Amino acid sequence: MKRVPNREVVVFTRLFATMVGAGLPIVQSLDVLVRQTGNDALRRVIQAMIADVESGSTLAGAMSRHPGVFTDLSVDMVAAGETGGALDTILLRLADYLEKNEVLARKVRSALIYPAMIVVAAVPAVVVMLLFVVPTFEEMFASAGVPLPLPTRIVIGASEVVRGWWWVLLGVLLASAVAVRHAWGTSGGRLAADRLILRVPVAGSVVRKAAVSRFTRTLGTLVASGVPILEGLEVTAKTAGNRVVHDAVMESRASIAAGDTISGPLAASGVFPPVVVRMIHVGEQTGALDEMLARVADFHDQEVDTAVAALLSAVEPAMVIVLGLVVGGMIVSLYLPIFEMMSTVG
Repeated sequence: MKRVPNREVVVFTRLFATMVGAGLPIVQSLDVLVRQTGNDALRRVIQAMIADVESGSTLAGAMSRHPGVFTDLSVDMVAAGETGGALDTILLRLADYLEKNEVLARKVRSALIYPAMIVVAAVPAVVVMLLFVVPTFEEMFASAGVPLPLPTRIVIGASEVVRGWWWVLLGVLLASAVAVRHAWGTSGGRLAADRLILRVPVAGSVVRKAAVSRFTRTLGTLVASGVPILEGLEVTAKTAGNRVVHDAVMESRASIAAGDTISGPLAASGVFPPVVVRMIHVGEQTGALDEMLARVADFHDQEVDTAVAALLSAVEPAMVIVLGLVVGGMIVSLYLPIFEMMSTVG
């Protein structure tokens, strides 16, 4: 089955929440949404949900049969809403959460688009120069018999390596990609990679703030919806998006299961800022954990905006400088012998 875009799920949840809140029965609401959506994959999912609900399944049970579309968070919230008789309220909270989470994801992606575009443009340019441009200059210098400065010899040497050993370089690149993918699939490799990501200057700050925002928003939404705290922490850990954050949340779950607090393991993880840990601790003590988590999430949404802007302002000039040094340096290196020949003739 084709993947259903997150935006389609967000729109579906908002419309579904609106119709259920207006008093329409679940099956009738789903039937309207089948005709409303323009995504074929989502339409088939909704049709299957209608069949399941008409056969006696709960809405949460029908959603759980489509894990590629509805997350554990969505299923647990809907189950809590059905049990507590507040499905319309829960669906509205879920729609708000999904919309804010989608906005957050777009902000993080926007911070990565520009560097990716620069890399995609720079790598082919460098390869073309090494394969086709540099050999032309090499032949010209050989026929002229002029001594070559060190930068020119380095560029020509790199060209010879790429032309003569391209298959070895390609094999090493593919082997490295396979090794990285395998390591990413292991528990230790994923943990090491996520820990490294959090330590990257500027970019690590964006990832950290986004992870804290997602954690507090998710847990706050679940707690406010009536989901038990232990179950909420488990769901929140799965949606963390970072193994370091996941482990910290699961340690908090073990802590509260043993009768301790959530904030202790979060502070020990080093991922969550002291002010976040303190506010969560206050929320635990006052019994207003959901409200405190929502405030933390709102604050960190603004922090993500600031961090993304800082990342873009730092990355753009840095990438331009790197690209200029690499490509411009190669061009200057190739023209150095020509400049020397001209000065000698002059």
